[in-house]
Amino acid sequence: MLTVDGLGVRAGEQWLFRGVDLRLAAGECLVVTGPNGSGKSTLLRCLYGMQEGAEGRVAVCGRVPDERDRDFRRRVSVLLDDSDFFAELTPVQHLELLAGSFGTEFGTGDLLADAGLTERATVPAGRLSAGQRRRLLLLGATARPFDVLLLDEPERALDVAGKEWLTGLAARATGSGAAVVLATHHPALLSSADHVLDLA
Repeated sequence: MLTVDGLGVRAGEQWLFRGVDLRLAAGECLVVTGPNGSGKSTLLRCLYGMQEGAEGRVAVCGRVPDERDRDFRRRVSVLLDDSDFFAELTPVQHLELLAGSFGTEFGTGDLLADAGLTERATVPAGRLSAGQRRRLLLLGATARPFDVLLLDEPERALDVAGKEWLTGLAARATGSGAAVVLATHHPALLSSADHVLDLA
């Protein structure tokens, strides 16, 4: 599902990282770790086709990643640090909009209950807490169909219960046959990963 050969990215005159090689099959999880500034988010942006490396090759779902391509976006779901929500829409409306975009039904009530958002289901997203907004963004990334899932520090702003829920989301994604890439330091996600890439 995902192949990286000799990927290198520059930050000015310096190499942010270099010589990254990856192989990730369907149903496997890769955790990318490393200190701040080591290139975790940049690597995910390369996997989604938002950024090109200075050297090396990347293939996702058998093709060069391109976020502008509709078919590619339908196969690859992503939650990056700059991902956003519609502040005026409620969690229910967010999921209904997503379902309409993909022509499917999600079981909105069950998803919101699983995420602990039932009592906030009809509250505009702009009035949710940081942790609740993060859960909503994660729902948006994982409720839709996908073959590859890319999540950048998904545990951010989540409490203990939220992190346990997140671990379950990742397990369900790989269990359904998706290839999952997580940039994270969360111990439970690290311990359950099939592969770990340390960019330190």
